[in-house]
Amino acid sequence: MKEEKPQMPSSEEDQAQFVKDSALYKEFLAERAEILKHKWIESEKAGKDIGFERALLDWIVKHRSNWRERRRKEARTEKSAS
Repeated sequence: MKEEKPQMPSSEEDQAQFVKDSALYKEFLAERAEILKHKWIESEKAGKDIGFERALLDWIVKHRSNWRERRRKEARTEKSAS
């Protein structure tokens, strides 16, 4: 059996909605929110804005793998509950 690929919508508006509804985009937004939260916390500790790039790299090294694992566990729990 051949797996069918989802069709890309034709209009720009439909394409934009397709992207916004995608799991990948939602995961990106969730990760970005965590990075911005980390940036705020670390900037407060430093007494100045540490910048997005520094916060991103610091978050990846210190928190990303645990954050992703928690998300996976939550997703599995939600699937088994439904």
